[in-house]
Formats: sequence, structure tokens, C-alpha cells
Amino acid sequence: MFCWPGPGSPDLGKSAGAVLRRGLAMDHPVPLSGYRQGMSHPHPELKAAPPLPEGGLRVIALGGLGEIGRNMTVFEHAGKLLIVDCGVLFPEETQPGVDVILPDFTSIRHRLDDIVAVVLTHGHEDHIGGVPYLLRERSDIPVVGSKLTLAFLEAKLKEHGIRPRTVRVREGDRRGFGPFDCEFVAVNHSIPDSLAVAIRTRAGMVLHTGDFKMDQFPLDDRITDLRAFARLGEEGVDLFLTDSTNAEVPGFTTSERELNPAIEQVMRTAPRRVIVSSFASHVHRIQQVLDAAHQHGRKVAFVGRSMVRNMGIARDLGYLKVPSGLVVSTKELEKLPDHKIALVCTGSQGEPMAALSRMANRDHMIRIGKDDTVLLASSLIPGNENAIYRVINGLTRWGAHVVHKGNAKVHVSGHASAGELVYCYNIVKPRNVMPVHGEWRHLRANADLAIRTGVDPDRVVIAEDGVVVDLVDGRASITGKVPAGNVYVDGMEVGGATEASLKDRLTLAAEGVVTVVAIVDADTGALAEAPDFLARGFVHDEATFEPVIPVIEKTLATAAEEGVGDARQLEQLLARAVANWAFRTHRRKPLIIPVIIDA
Repeated sequence: MFCWPGPGSPDLGKSAGAVLRRGLAMDHPVPLSGYRQGMSHPHPELKAAPPLPEGGLRVIALGGLGEIGRNMTVFEHAGKLLIVDCGVLFPEETQPGVDVILPDFTSIRHRLDDIVAVVLTHGHEDHIGGVPYLLRERSDIPVVGSKLTLAFLEAKLKEHGIRPRTVRVREGDRRGFGPFDCEFVAVNHSIPDSLAVAIRTRAGMVLHTGDFKMDQFPLDDRITDLRAFARLGEEGVDLFLTDSTNAEVPGFTTSERELNPAIEQVMRTAPRRVIVSSFASHVHRIQQVLDAAHQHGRKVAFVGRSMVRNMGIARDLGYLKVPSGLVVSTKELEKLPDHKIALVCTGSQGEPMAALSRMANRDHMIRIGKDDTVLLASSLIPGNENAIYRVINGLTRWGAHVVHKGNAKVHVSGHASAGELVYCYNIVKPRNVMPVHGEWRHLRANADLAIRTGVDPDRVVIAEDGVVVDLVDGRASITGKVPAGNVYVDGMEVGGATEASLKDRLTLAAEGVVTVVAIVDADTGALAEAPDFLARGFVHDEATFEPVIPVIEKTLATAAEEGVGDARQLEQLLARAVANWAFRTHRRKPLIIPVIIDA
């Protein structure tokens, strides 16, 4: 929540919007000083929320706040739950072995029967990737979405052996799900068929934008329906949940069509093969690649299971226009000269198992060679920078020329910049605002925009995952929290990996492991013979561990004097002693595995 200056402060709200509009028109943000004195935000000491007052609406984000990904918001009203989106977050380098990260379903697991529907705003993984794991817990939850979104989801669920109960909607539709009356509004994003949703309840109306921007010249001619936003604003939007990803970026997001010259130039001038890497769901960008390849006589092959699957779906449904004979198999490409070839693959975020990463590591059937051109046609997701640059370096090492956002105009964002958000605030005129979808800096920047367009700062709520926000009597406020930790998917195991086990994995990778096998006399508590040391990743010779033997002897002697005889306790004392010695002597923190055997 924001704290606004006290009595006697100038009424900045009425003029802030005009000032901000002038600033954004010049593509320069207006300074914050003088507009915000301070803010309060959720604290770790928040307790469990009290019961929802009768007639109120509860909003809990289980993902997507304070992070880019894992979007999931739960709405509670009249004893029922409505979920908007259920996505995944992709792991960072500090989470080795993790495939994806799910929202935490703990707070709703005992209320699965109260869920009336899951509404999906669009088909990106960070909005639909968690649905299979939710449906494992209750398979008949109605899943609501547009035609392309449901098609992508159904293909994913088929791999999980789940047949969903789906409800197809399109812009302009209005459907009831329990006490929730949902109206769907067309929005423009980097994937076709994206929707915002207006949720009407007895507590008031919520407008959730999903991911959106206001491209006035979209490739599919489907623009964000600002007339619907204005109509809903006239009716009265009590809580506005707005995409925050680009709230720090002044002005307006570039149109997709402005990328055509750069993509066309790559297809025209590349001396050998062109390898394009993109999200497997980025239909608009891949359409541009296909058009440019066709224009310059290149045949195209899709590489990667998810890319082949999604582009096949998009083509069959008419969202991807593919000229006859343009797309061929990778086998057919072998018969063509290199300057007539273009490949489209996954791996734009440096994912270790994606096609492009494997090409960079020489672990793929497609071998990158001198004068190949690699086009990275996606943005850098925060946290993935190191992995992406590692792939770029690997590709460059093999002689490829890498074209990316940093050196060419080959990507535009799918999210509204500050100027577009301001337009929406001025059109909708919401009574309360809750920024969503973004890291903390994005959420705060979006909140600033809302205030500077006239929203009462006491009605702007900055929450984080798990924080409970209640809309009661027209006012939104933070009332408590629920569990909302990371749930890790590691191979076939869901939730087995923990923060502690990931820390152990990092320790193993960076510091190594030392196993200490000590044979202890059960009567005296002393060593029966010299301990054995088995080390991996901890540089040493045979004499490395000789200095720690007296430390172990002293530890066991002290334990015997104090009457500590339990093997588990002895192992903990031994591990701590060896760990302290390793750090003092070698400035290393290996994982210590103690094994005590009775003589």
C-alpha cells in the first residue's frame, strides 16, 4: 500500500496524469520526487488472513508477483474459487537439476472441489505450464480459454495422459462460473488469441489484463479492445490487475511490423544457413521468419519437439500462414545448398536441453559451422542472461554470426510500456489497483504510474506471492498471507527437491564432497583406527587430510566426556568439525558426509 502526504499536501492527483502524459509523449519518464513520499509493502511477519467477510472478494497470487513467470491468481467469493492462469517458472543457474518451478497449491489443496474454473489468458508456458499438475489433483476442473490457447494446452495434457474438460471462449463472450460472471476482452500480445478477463461479483468488478500491449499495427490485425476497457470503466472497475513487465520503459512498445526489415536483411544477406531461435509459442515472430524466408527462396524446417508441435497446431488452426512447399523436414534440407536453408528452433533463453544450446555444445545433429547465421528472436528473461550469453559464445566459437536484440532490431516486447499503461489507467479509471506480472521494480513502477494518473495512493496495493488482498466495501487491502513457496519439478518428481537439497547440489558443484568414514570404539568413543577420506571435487593428495585427524580425535573425545553416544549426533559433530577445518585451512566449503561405524 502507498502512503500519501498528509493534510495540507497539494492535490497532485488531478494534475499528475497531464504531467505524466506530457513526459511520456517525449519518451522521458517524469521524475518520481515530489509524487511519492513512501510506501508500505508486505512484511514476512504477516499472519494468516482472517475469514473473508460475507460479500467480499479475496485475491491471492500464488505466482507472478516479484518474478517473471509462474503466473497464477486465485479469486475467492461466496465460498467458491476461480483461478486465472496456472503457469511455470523456468529455473536459474542456482537451481541445478530443476526442470520447471510450479506455484504452491498448498493453500487450495483442501478446497479443490470449490474451484469452479481455471481461466487462461493466453498460451505461453508461464501461464499454462502448471495446468497439468493442477489437473493431476482434480482432473475435471473446467479449463477456459481461447481456441489457440486450449489447443496448445490440450497437446501438452495429452503428453500427461489427461483429457481436460474445456470451455472455449472468444472476445465478447460472457460466461458464468459459480458466483463469478466473466467477460472476455481481446488484447494484443506476442501470441495470438490473448484475452483480458473482467470478473463481476457481488463484491465488485475486477479487470485482469493478462499479458498485453497496444500494438496499433499487429500482424494479425487484432488490436487491444480499448473500447471494451472504456465501457467497463464506465460501469465501474473496482480492482484493476495490470501487466507490469514494461512499466519502467517510457513511451510505447514498438510495433511487431517494424522488425520485418531486420529479419528480411538476415535472410537476404546470410551467406550460409540461417538458424532462428524463438519461443515455441511465438507464432507472430515465426510468421515473420517464414515470410522473409519465402521471399528470399529459403526452405524452412522446424527443430525441437515443442516447436514442431506448436507450429503444427497454429498452422492447422489458421493462425500461422505457411506458403505451399515452404516447410520441409530436416532430412530434405540435406539436399539443399546452405544459402537456401533456414531452421527454426527452441532455446532462445539458453535452456540446457533446448536445441540451440545443444548446437552450441556440439550435442545436436545440426552442426553449427563457419558463416552460419543465428538469429535470437526473443527477449532476455531476467535471470537467464548468463545462460544466453554462454550459448552466444558457444555459437560464435564455431564460427557463427549471432544476431540478437543487442546488435540488431530483431525483437520487440509483448508487454505494454509506460505510455500504454497510462492510457489504460486514464480510460478505465479504476477505484483500486494491484500491479501483477513482474519483479518488484516493475510492480513499483506500475504503481507509480497509477498514482500519477489520479488513483488514490491508499488504494494501490503492491503484493507479493502468497499475500492475501481482500476487496470489501469497495476498498482493497492486505489482510494476511498463505504459503506460496517454490515447488520444484525434478524429472518425474514433483516437490521432492527443496531449497536445502538445491543448496547441497550447488555445494557439490562448486565445493566438492568429502566422505569421512570413522571406525569408533563403542566403549571408549575413540577412533579404533585412522579414518578414511573419500573426496570428489576437493583437490588433495594423500597428505591433505592428515591435519584433520587430530581435530576428529578431539571432537570424539569431547563427545565421550559429555556422554554423547548416539551415532546420528556423533555424525553431526564430526561433519561440523571437518567442515570448519576445511574452511579454515582451504577456504572451501565441501559437502561433508560423515559415516560412523562401531568397532
